[in-house]
Amino acid sequence: MVDVTGSTQNDLVNGVRASNTKPGDVLVSEYQSQGKGRLDRTFEAAPLSALLFSFFVEPKISSEDYSWLPLVAGLAVVKAIDSCCELSTGERAMLKWPNDVLIADKKVAGLIAEKVENHGVVIGIGINVGMNESELPVAHATSLELEGCRGCDRNHLLVQILKEFDLLVKRLESSVLEVKKEYELRCSTINSHVRVEHPGGSVTENLAIGVDPTGALLLSDGQHVSAGDILHIRTQ
Repeated sequence: MVDVTGSTQNDLVNGVRASNTKPGDVLVSEYQSQGKGRLDRTFEAAPLSALLFSFFVEPKISSEDYSWLPLVAGLAVVKAIDSCCELSTGERAMLKWPNDVLIADKKVAGLIAEKVENHGVVIGIGINVGMNESELPVAHATSLELEGCRGCDRNHLLVQILKEFDLLVKRLESSVLEVKKEYELRCSTINSHVRVEHPGGSVTENLAIGVDPTGALLLSDGQHVSAGDILHIRTQ
């Protein structure tokens, strides 16, 4: 635990490269000035208002299944919120592919996963816990507090996320299909019309029908999307 850092993600990645970090290490910060999100985005939260942490893993899975780790991390957050947070709004945490955590279609948590050379993976998670409306980073965000989870214990939530992640990885070792089915049940992108903004700048709009065995998003036209920004399109 540190009070302030630039980025827990960068700190752990650098620690792995310097052989100062071992599998299972977790770094939590009360505030980070250069928080790191997906697709090189930054993430910043007011001090004490969020749960901000990164952890290093070397799972006993095939290299082909490493693509599942970001999705499994998102699923672990959703399951931990189920266990730790009673949301008085009656909403349920869901996933937007690959691993944004939504409540009532508003983002409450984001994740990033980085493979570190020939080592394992550093996963970073940021969850809006006690933010009020004025502290939210964007209009389409929310917090556990705003969704009715009063006095959420960040330490309890952290421990539960790590437990859920460990259990899911163990299941991944024995059956990708089993984890795939559970992920799809908690992913609101499935059966939604989506707009996909691909890294190269092209745009696709179609119906998302599932995820393939690698965790890529499967569209109804047969396209497999492994990276990109997803927007859920409301239809009449």
